[in-house]
Amino acid sequence: MKKWIGLLFAVIFAAFSVKRAEAQEHSVARLWNEALLQAIREDFARPTIHARNLFHVSVAMYDAWAVFDGIARPYLAGNTVNGFSCPLFDLNPPEDLEAARQEAISYAAYRVLIQRFRYSPGAQVSVGRFVQLLHSLGYSISSLSSDYTTGSPAALGNYIGQCVLDYGLQDGSNEANGYAIQSYVPVNPPIAGALPGNPGLLFPNRWQPITFPLFIDQSGNVTEGTTPEFVSPEWGRVSPFALSRVDLSIYERDGTEYWVYHDPGPPPLLSETGTDLDDDYKWGFDLVANWSSHLDPSDGVLWDISPGSIGNIDSFPQTSEGFRTFYDRLNGGDPGTGHAFNPFTGQPYEKQVVPRGDYARVLAEFWADGPDSETPPGHWFTIVNYLNDHPDLVKRFRGEGPILGDLEWDVKSYFLLGGTMHDAAITAWGIKGWYDYVRPISAIRYMADNGQSTDPGLPNYSTEGIPLVDGLIEQVMSDDPLVGLGGEHLGKIKLYAWRGPDFIGDPAADAAGVGWILAENWWPYQRPTFITPPFAGYISGHSTYSRAAAEALTLLTGDPFFPGGMGVFEAPRNEFLVFEEGPSVDIVLQWATYRDASDQCSLSRIWGGIHPPADDIPGRIKGEILGVDAFLFAELYFNGVITSNETISLPKEVSVLSAYPNPVNRGDLIRLEFRQPADHTILEAFNMLGQRIRIETVFGGTTATMNTDNFSPGVYIIRLSEEGSVPIHNMVVVQ
Repeated sequence: MKKWIGLLFAVIFAAFSVKRAEAQEHSVARLWNEALLQAIREDFARPTIHARNLFHVSVAMYDAWAVFDGIARPYLAGNTVNGFSCPLFDLNPPEDLEAARQEAISYAAYRVLIQRFRYSPGAQVSVGRFVQLLHSLGYSISSLSSDYTTGSPAALGNYIGQCVLDYGLQDGSNEANGYAIQSYVPVNPPIAGALPGNPGLLFPNRWQPITFPLFIDQSGNVTEGTTPEFVSPEWGRVSPFALSRVDLSIYERDGTEYWVYHDPGPPPLLSETGTDLDDDYKWGFDLVANWSSHLDPSDGVLWDISPGSIGNIDSFPQTSEGFRTFYDRLNGGDPGTGHAFNPFTGQPYEKQVVPRGDYARVLAEFWADGPDSETPPGHWFTIVNYLNDHPDLVKRFRGEGPILGDLEWDVKSYFLLGGTMHDAAITAWGIKGWYDYVRPISAIRYMADNGQSTDPGLPNYSTEGIPLVDGLIEQVMSDDPLVGLGGEHLGKIKLYAWRGPDFIGDPAADAAGVGWILAENWWPYQRPTFITPPFAGYISGHSTYSRAAAEALTLLTGDPFFPGGMGVFEAPRNEFLVFEEGPSVDIVLQWATYRDASDQCSLSRIWGGIHPPADDIPGRIKGEILGVDAFLFAELYFNGVITSNETISLPKEVSVLSAYPNPVNRGDLIRLEFRQPADHTILEAFNMLGQRIRIETVFGGTTATMNTDNFSPGVYIIRLSEEGSVPIHNMVVVQ
C-alpha cells in the first residue's frame, strides 16, 4: 500500500505546483479524488462513512459533468432521489465546455469536501489541501454564489455541491449528530485483549467490544484508555444507490428497526447442546486458529504465488460440506488453480516461488489497509486509479465504442464505483448490525476457556469447548513447557499459532514467528493497539466491498483481466510489514483478474485472524450481486434513460441474459440469449418499479423471444427464474 500511496501523492503534489493553464497529467476529477483519498487517510477509519463520502463526492463531480452532456443524465441535479429533490433549470451551453466542466466539478467537489472533513482529526491539513488544490487550478475560495442562472460554472458547482450536502442530511446516516449510534447497545461486556482468556463473554454468538489501554485505529489516530463503539450498526437504514426495496427485510430488536438488504440468513451458532450449526461454528473459528500457524516464513513451505497457480475461482460453496472442500484447513488457500496463460501476452505467467509465511503476512497487511488507511472502499479507488494509469488500458466503456477522454472516464468510473461501494457498505453493515456476530478473538478464547469438545473421556470436556486437532490444537500436559511453574496451566488448550506481539521487541528487527502458545493468549495477526475492527464480523465488509468492486470493474472495462493481463503490488524485503519485521524476501502480489484480487483480499482476512469462512463467502456472493446491479443502474444514467422524478427499483435475485435489440419499439420482439439452457423455466419482465409485467414459460434451449405488445414505454429488467442461475441480469428499454 505504501508504494502506491507514495506514487499517488507525488502525482497530486506535482499537480498542485502547476497552474491550470499548464498541461496536467490527470483530469481535474482525478485530482479531487486523490485529495479525498488523502483526507480519508487523515480521518478516523470509518469504512461506512467513507464509502458514503466517496459516493457523494463522485455524485457531485459526475453531476457537474453530466449537466452539460447531451446524452447522460445527472444523478441528483434536476431529479428526485430517495424523496429528496434538487431542482435544476435549463442551462445554456457554455462557450468553453471543457473549462466550464472543470470549474463546476472543482467547486462541487470542494464544497462537499470542506463540509465533510471540517471535524476530521486531520482537518487542518485536509482543508488546507482542498484550498490549495482549488487555488492551484486557478479558482478562488471567495466564489460563494450558487446562483447558476447567471451562467457561472462556479455557481453551478456550488449549487450541486450544496444539493449533495442537503441530501446527505436526510439520508438516514445521522450525519447532523456526527453519525452517532441511535439505539444499538452491545450485549457483551468488553474483552481486554492484553489479559488472558475471555471470562466475561456472556453470549458467544454476539459481538463483543474490546478495551484498550491505547487504541490506534487503522488510520493511525490514537485514543488512550478506550472501548471503541460499534461503527455504524444501523447503517442499513441509509438511503442506497441501486439497492431495491424488494431485496429489503426489516427486523426489530429491543424496539429498534434493522434494515437488511440481501439477507443471507443467520451465521453458524454455538449452543450448549451441540448442533450441526454448532459444528460449523467450531470448524470455522478453528480454521482461523489453524491458519495462524502459516505466518512463519521459516517453516520451509514454499508456494508459487503467480497467477499461473493462484486465482481463477469458478464458484463459491453453498453448503457446510462445500465450505470444508473450498478452504484447505491444514495448508491454507482455496481451490483456485490459476490461469494457463496471460491473455494479453499469450504466454504462461512466470512463476514466483516464495515462503507461504511471507505471502500470508503481506496479504494480511496489504488488504487490511492500515495503518494510514483509506479504508477498504477507498482502497478500491486506489486500484481504479492504478489501472487508469496503466499504459495498456484502453478507456472504452464496456470495452466497446469510442475511446473516452480522461475526464469522462474518471467521472463515470468514480460515480459507478462510488455507488457500488456505498451499496456494499449499506448491505454489509445492515447485516452486521442485525446479526451482531462474534469475532475470532472472542470466539477462540471463549471456546478454549471452556476446554475441549472432542472427547468426553479427556479432561476439561465441554460442548462449548474447542475441538482438538493433532499438531495444531492440543491440551497442555504435565511435561509441557507451557504447564507453568506450579502446573497452573495443566489441561488448558494450547495452539500452534502466530505467537503475538509479546514476542516482538523491536518491530523493525523482530518477527514473532509461530509456536505453541496458550489459547487464552491467542492474537489475530494485528497490532496490539488495534486487534480487530470495532464492529461485528458477519458478513465480511472486505469480501463484500472487494467482490462488488471486482464485478463493477469487469463490466466497466469489458474485460475480467487487469490491463496487460496482470495487476501488481510490490512489498520489498524487510520494508513492508508494519508491526513486525518482514517480509523475508521481496514479494510481488499479482492478480490476473479483478476477481482474483477480490478473492485474495477475502483470504487475507482469515490469515489476519479477522474473519472465519462463514463471514467470507456470503460477503463475496452478495458483493457479486451488488457490483452488477450498481453497474447496470449507473449505466442507465450514462445512457440518458433516467429522467426527473423516476423511482428506480431492481427486483430480487435477478439473473440472465443478453437482450437485443436495445432499445426496442413497443410491439417488437425482444430476442434473448441465455447463459445456459433453460428448461421449463419462468421468464419474467419487470418494470423499474419492480412490478411484474409478463410471464412466459420457456421450453429448453439458450434463446427465446418476448413480445412487447403489452409493454408501456420504459425501462424493464428481464430475468430468468432458474435455480442456480448466474446472478447477472440485463435491462432493456422499450420506446
